[in-house]
Amino acid sequence: MNFFLTMGSLACALLFLFNTVDGTTATPPASLGLGLACMIIACVGFWGSLVFYNSFLPEIAAPEDRDRVSAKGFAYGYVGSVLLQLICLVFTFFPELVGGYENDNDASTIQFRLSFLLVGVWWWIFGQYSLRGLPKPAPAGSGDLRHQILTKGYRELRKVLNELKQIPPLKRFLSAFFFYNMGVQTVMLVAALYGKSELKIPTTNLIISILIIQLIAIPGAFTISWLSSRIGNMRTLMTIVLFWMLLCYVGYVLPVGGIYEFYGLAAAVGFVMGGIQSLSRSTYSKLMPVTKDTTSFFSFYDVTEKIAAVIGIFSFGLINELTGSQRNSVLALVIFFALGLVLLIYTLAAKSTGQISQPT
Repeated sequence: MNFFLTMGSLACALLFLFNTVDGTTATPPASLGLGLACMIIACVGFWGSLVFYNSFLPEIAAPEDRDRVSAKGFAYGYVGSVLLQLICLVFTFFPELVGGYENDNDASTIQFRLSFLLVGVWWWIFGQYSLRGLPKPAPAGSGDLRHQILTKGYRELRKVLNELKQIPPLKRFLSAFFFYNMGVQTVMLVAALYGKSELKIPTTNLIISILIIQLIAIPGAFTISWLSSRIGNMRTLMTIVLFWMLLCYVGYVLPVGGIYEFYGLAAAVGFVMGGIQSLSRSTYSKLMPVTKDTTSFFSFYDVTEKIAAVIGIFSFGLINELTGSQRNSVLALVIFFALGLVLLIYTLAAKSTGQISQPT
């Protein structure tokens, strides 16, 4: 975890050196290759560190506490992201505070590059703070990294896949997660694009909507955790997925230029976004077998999430290309959520037959 977060935060901070040219001179000089490389490495560091971050959940919380702890983790993450975004927005809208151009923001990049630097420093400092308080579990593998470093990870994933075949409830849940997460990840990644290009929402209002999403996600994560303690994880997830289906329809019918309607949709998305992520993670951890190799299982979980995101984005773009409207792409997301809902019902059936031993 420390390796990946350090790599990612360093790459993010190095984006401070990235700049473009506008036909004249630029200081520092144009560096498109550096920018692309740093962005890719930062993404690898972020997603790589999250695998280990998620795998600590079974290490630090008993099954009955995992929903609450998982929700608290997401809520604190949203608090931190909002705080840093507000700081960076001050630099963005008032570039003269950091040496930018007050009357010609397009010619000034210091405010944006400084934001990347601050994100990298913030990321590394709070990562080190977290590592100081986390337990130091013994490695589950042999620790021999001399041979087949690249192929060893794939062997671990194949091992988890073979174990999943022997755990029907976990296999069913991952299938459900795969489909409804296609919708969730797609909404997260294209919401701003949809608002700007299809609904003609001004950039300033899009920024406000992103802040609304993250602020509302904080109480949303705790509320959904509380609901799961009353009706169970599976029924809560089914309720949330139904709500997501409704949100897709609302997004489909939103009027062009409807700023306040878009704010309302952003608030509703934020309320269920953090909750479905935190509850999915804790539910998966409850269904996992008792093992010291939690990282391999959460690696499989993370790979499932990423493949779902790729397919979701590809489907969104393909439908837009075929129909000429992103509205149709948004409406089509209902299909992914519906498939996830059916598979959640199928997973819940395992509980009624006694196949799920831990509380869900």
